[in-house]
Amino acid sequence: MGWEAWVTLGTIARVLLALARNWAGPDTILLGGLTLLMTAGLFSHGKLPAPGQAVVGFGNEGLITIAVLFVVAGGLSHTGAMSMLLQPLLGRPRTVLGAQTRMMGPVAVLSAFLNNTPIVAMFMPVISDWCKRTGLSPSKLFLPLSYAAILGGVCTLIGTSTNLVVFGMVRHSLASGELHDIHIGMFTLTALGVPVAVAGMTYVLIASPWLLPDRAGKRVSDEAGRRYAVEMLVETGSAIDGKSIEEAGLRHLPGVFLADIERQGERLVAVGPEQVLRGDDRLFFVGNIDSVVDLQRLRGLLPATNQVFKLEDPRPNRCLIEAVVSDRCPLRGRTIREGRFRTVYDAVVIAVHRGGQHLRQKIGDIVLEPGDTLLIEAHPRFVDQYRHSRDFFLVSQVADSSPMRHDRAWLALAILLAMVIAVTGGWMTMLHAALLAAGLMVLTRCCSSAEARRAVDWRLLVVIGAALGIGDALKHSGAADAIADLMIGLAGHRPLLLLMMVYLTCNVFTELVTNNAAAVLVYPIALTAAERAGVSFMPFVMAIMIAASASFSTPIGYQTNLMVYGAGGYRFTDYLKFGLPLNLLVMGVVMAVAPHVWPF
Repeated sequence: MGWEAWVTLGTIARVLLALARNWAGPDTILLGGLTLLMTAGLFSHGKLPAPGQAVVGFGNEGLITIAVLFVVAGGLSHTGAMSMLLQPLLGRPRTVLGAQTRMMGPVAVLSAFLNNTPIVAMFMPVISDWCKRTGLSPSKLFLPLSYAAILGGVCTLIGTSTNLVVFGMVRHSLASGELHDIHIGMFTLTALGVPVAVAGMTYVLIASPWLLPDRAGKRVSDEAGRRYAVEMLVETGSAIDGKSIEEAGLRHLPGVFLADIERQGERLVAVGPEQVLRGDDRLFFVGNIDSVVDLQRLRGLLPATNQVFKLEDPRPNRCLIEAVVSDRCPLRGRTIREGRFRTVYDAVVIAVHRGGQHLRQKIGDIVLEPGDTLLIEAHPRFVDQYRHSRDFFLVSQVADSSPMRHDRAWLALAILLAMVIAVTGGWMTMLHAALLAAGLMVLTRCCSSAEARRAVDWRLLVVIGAALGIGDALKHSGAADAIADLMIGLAGHRPLLLLMMVYLTCNVFTELVTNNAAAVLVYPIALTAAERAGVSFMPFVMAIMIAASASFSTPIGYQTNLMVYGAGGYRFTDYLKFGLPLNLLVMGVVMAVAPHVWPF
């Protein structure tokens, strides 16, 4: 090896160490490694291409496709399309096995067509709700949730960002002449991904009673934080009109309770779970801020005050804001209705918190007092306008509180389905279809342009772009050749052993660092090894896609594993004990299936 290869390997070793030790964020570390390679002159001397090659990864087709798919996922999230489908599928399980069975199937199917990170984010509140209502241990459910999302993601090309990154590198290799006669479509990986997913989920169901701990996890007390009195209206003709409180999912809501119901001027108190809801029923809830935000997003419930629908700004453009009434507020001592709150502030009060008191009046009849904390629906500009006003002591926006666009849920699902059909039928490339789908999400107002920008995980894109640049350095410096020669020397004339070595290398990398970085670093090594061994590269591509995503043994290898770490009350050793056998099982399935479907 020349000096270029040694410098590249030394830099990669430092990057891997920094990632494993969590010295900084993955985006900072990988961009720093790329900068070191550029500073050393490796992109302008010797065997390496010009400096522009260092950042060519940021124009990779797979990376751009990932960015666009974040917008598609954002449209599905802001319309509540996924929640609309989830509730009937999930039901109300009473046992751990029942909960795992109901949960993993839908999670895996959804993860096959959407990025698995937002899927896990959408399911986590549902799992928390289950645990609070049924007494199930969170540690028995959150790790299976992450594993199901990972296993479902490897079933299609768009299921995980790793598949798209590898797909982008394959297209680049085809364009440069390094590869020939390789085609990867939407469901090419399915022949391998489905057996992997079935085997993995079967393992989870069988092994979790013995290998998963039974811990309480991190729970938030229902009594924590400010408790608001909020009034909601049952929408006539909605999904919950004519259902009992139990059937509508309004019993044992986490962090909030239904105090009473008003129907045609009659107050129903101490309502039971069998009480049937009717259109125009007024429901009086008491709960903390997060629970009130969740109530605003439930299908079939509307804010009881019609003032909400009189604001000038479209409802999807608004958010929830907390404001504390000051002793100099001109409306103190008057009811919200008498003070004409909406006219004065271009905002509507939807809930009120006053110490430990339970306010039973209608929102408009509450007399404002200094120190009252109001939950307000308004345009975000309200915060800037009244942050320093003498009318309020404190004004702050509630995070992620924009109302759902439930009326566009089916439209968002139709756009997703059209995108999948266009790619599956071979009518469009993945990037082309994703761009059209993202554009339609914005044009049809499934999400706004601002929400589309916020939906994109820019840090992930930096990680992928920088890793692609380092991968190019690995390939062009001769380091990949040297590692490939070492693997071939150890494997001899046994391509299955060579495939196993590539898989293990990628799998170890993804457990220590990140899935996308692992795939990018191992890809050039695998490509060179397959060329030198004179075998088809196709089984190696499929093995890299699976190995880079099959991170089960550590919480740091895959983002969804880290997301459930605290919620499930896990320890690092829990991942090793429960995940390592799954790592070995998945590798065994890949070794058995991949060479059979795509011969060497």
